Amino acid sequence: MVPTEDWLIRLYVAVDTWWQGEGRGQIPKRPAPAPVMSAPERLTLALARKFLERRSERAWRAEVVADWRHLFPAGPTPSEWNRRTRWRWGAFEALRAFWLRPVPIAPGGREAIDTAPLPIKHASRVRGMAGGTSCAWAGPADQLVARFGSCAALDRWCSGFRLGLRIGLTDGLIRGWAIVPAAVDERRVADGLLEGERDSHLLTDQGFRSATWARDGNETLNVHVLLAPSKRDRAAPTRPDTPRAFIATFRNRIEAINETLKDRFHLEAHAAKQFGGLLTRTAAKIATATFAKLWPLDLIPT
Repeated sequence: MVPTEDWLIRLYVAVDTWWQGEGRGQIPKRPAPAPVMSAPERLTLALARKFLERRSERAWRAEVVADWRHLFPAGPTPSEWNRRTRWRWGAFEALRAFWLRPVPIAPGGREAIDTAPLPIKHASRVRGMAGGTSCAWAGPADQLVARFGSCAALDRWCSGFRLGLRIGLTDGLIRGWAIVPAAVDERRVADGLLEGERDSHLLTDQGFRSATWARDGNETLNVHVLLAPSKRDRAAPTRPDTPRAFIATFRNRIEAINETLKDRFHLEAHAAKQFGGLLTRTAAKIATATFAKLWPLDLIPT
């Protein structure tokens, strides 16, 4: 087991490698006083907090000051930490893409697409037709606002958004993601996640069932869709044994990723108060999940 101090040093080296190579030029400067901490230090501590499962931001800052001051001598003030971390949400996504770049998609392009609830408020506490939505929860795109939506897989309603994920079936890596309205046509989510991709084989659930959509994807992008069986199909199977065995082997992998984001990285308990905070937290959790997958395999560029 790697000591926490050694792990923090390796994480900082991984983040600083990206920052010195291309990150500095990708992240625009903001009109503000010079920060106490450098950008790689802030990103490292934000990722480390997710990886080490420190739920309280205040307790994490206190731990850094008490235990890791020799690694991070310039401890951030609460206001600087919150403000500058929110500004850097794009850095988390750029880091994730940088770490994935040397890892090719598995042969055959076999991937899975699914959506998971991303609530902002418990459904029982929502009042009114609009669900208590304010401009604080309005996203940067039209119609990207917090609303009610149903999750058939979990058999419950959600007030907020949904997280769309495109995941490699063999490696379990998140290759693409998007925050979308809670009530959304999942096929449109798949279209966005597959933009620029060709020659893929997708495993999806029944929410993506559409003969027209599958045919159009096959004809234009050479995307082949394999649907997971419905309850009726499972009760009276009609498919050959090989597709059934493939689905049984790989379908739970995307569910495992969803559970990891939910249980280890507390995806639904994000404690965000505005859409910008939700976006930053989600990007940080997904970047941390990518690092957690690649680092034990020594696949992080340094």
